[in-house]
Amino acid sequence: MSVGESRGDAPGSGSARPDALRGDVPPQQDVPPQEAPPTEVLVVLPTFNERLNLEKVVAGVRQLGHDVLIVDDASPDKTGELADSLAAADPGIRVLHRPRKLGLGSAYEDAFKIGLAGGSALFVEMDADGSHLPGNLDAIVAAARHSGGLAIGSRYIRGGEVVGWPFYRYLLSWAANVYCRLLLWLPTHDCTSGYRCYTRDLLTHIQLDEVVSQGYSFQIEMVYRARRLGYQVVETPIRFEDRVAGASKVSQGEVRRALLTVLRLSLRRWTRRK
Repeated sequence: MSVGESRGDAPGSGSARPDALRGDVPPQQDVPPQEAPPTEVLVVLPTFNERLNLEKVVAGVRQLGHDVLIVDDASPDKTGELADSLAAADPGIRVLHRPRKLGLGSAYEDAFKIGLAGGSALFVEMDADGSHLPGNLDAIVAAARHSGGLAIGSRYIRGGEVVGWPFYRYLLSWAANVYCRLLLWLPTHDCTSGYRCYTRDLLTHIQLDEVVSQGYSFQIEMVYRARRLGYQVVETPIRFEDRVAGASKVSQGEVRRALLTVLRLSLRRWTRRK
């Protein structure tokens, strides 16, 4: 897909993320140094109470030969302990422990910074609940590598599908994406998808410290920023399967915050045009 705006015009330039979103947070645990040179691809798996799903998801990614960084926000169900045991048995797996639930956006930001410092070239966002199938992973990675920007695993283009959702949830997700496309003038069909791959070049220019969204609206803002910077955003179809074990983390509050984020970005966009 074509991109209409030049690089360097990122939304929100000069306005760092408010400190109140992070709060008075104790230092997070350091990630153990990588024992072997990094693979080209780093797959980031944020976790909060995903003990029932994590091992299967990690195994699927590792079978493809990609490195894994698990970001656990002090899961009460001891997901972090399971993650540590997986990492102890496989040098391609590392774990970042954070002191409490700090938000999906900040989990990815922290992981991306670790991967950038470590030399990874492609950075994948993937849910740890089993809804994102490893069978779609390499197609997303290949699309990102070819585009040079961002590749999204899309549920809402030809060939994509959603399995296991009740109709109201599908309608809510579809409508949210229409809302994003209309207000932000984005041609992307699945702005809210959490299965995606960024190139190193894009992440080094996107100014992670200035991304203000911390929940699921992080996905929308990153698409918006990538396009404003002039990078290609492409979509490849995926089969999305609703989780079998555990509970969804998407609350009504998250949905409201995402809608408000889109409105704020839209207003900022029009303000900057004047």
